[in-house]
Amino acid sequence: MAIVQGIRERVHLPIYDSLFVEPEKQLRDAEPSSTLKFFVDVQKKTKLETNLQSASLLPHYNTFEARAMRVVISDLPPEFSEDVDIEIDGEARPPAPAAAVTRTLSTDLSRAMELLQEARDSDDGEAILQVDTTPAAPAPVEEVDTGGTDFAVTVEDIEGALLGSRDEPAPREFPPKEQVRPNNGSGTIIGKLIYNTVTTLYVGEKIMIQMPTWFFPAGAGPYSEQQGITTHGEPSPTATFRFAEPIFIDKQQNFRVEIEVPDTDTLKEIQRIYGPLNLWVVLDGYMTRDVQ
Repeated sequence: MAIVQGIRERVHLPIYDSLFVEPEKQLRDAEPSSTLKFFVDVQKKTKLETNLQSASLLPHYNTFEARAMRVVISDLPPEFSEDVDIEIDGEARPPAPAAAVTRTLSTDLSRAMELLQEARDSDDGEAILQVDTTPAAPAPVEEVDTGGTDFAVTVEDIEGALLGSRDEPAPREFPPKEQVRPNNGSGTIIGKLIYNTVTTLYVGEKIMIQMPTWFFPAGAGPYSEQQGITTHGEPSPTATFRFAEPIFIDKQQNFRVEIEVPDTDTLKEIQRIYGPLNLWVVLDGYMTRDVQ
């Protein structure tokens, strides 16, 4: 359809971009640096991830008047990798060979997290891991489906293997404590991200605003007053940060948003977060465009 010359329309049309961490992948696989960049790479993304067509540029010769900015973080159950091995100490259940009272057991990360949940749900705080204890079996012994010895692993055993210690930190392939101990007061993934990062809006290489990420509530997403539920702001469009004066993005003017992790130790922990995880940045405001 032909463009109507000399006439432009102004519509409420927010623009957004996101970073997606796939299931069984870690944040470091999606972005290995200390800075998460938005509106910079929009290729091969779905409409769920972005509504921009060109990197750092508005469509055609449109202009945009940003009235608010929000950071939205998904709160989805993580899925852990089956390709990451972990060793857990377990105690043999009778009847068991005399030489197999306590053994180091080998399984994968996904199974270890399942065992951890089973142990937490059980009355005695234990889960059963069946392993092969034949003389030919190597140490640590591998988990089997049938015909092996039952070993009991406790919550403390599994958490100790997952979280490591001060002298022997956990490998970077293991999840952070916020995913090992979700919603128990040690923090959540949302809290980990908003309280340890700084968000900056650039327009034409000029900083328009720079604040810790907690300054930009989501104003979207599920909400519950029940214990164990965490959100980044009440899910209302008005419950988010609004600019005192609108920020104007001119036609063909570059813009981007960066979320930076300043602390190196915190960065290492954040990069261990497992997906699925979406981080959206939304610029809410008015788009001025040609009428067709």
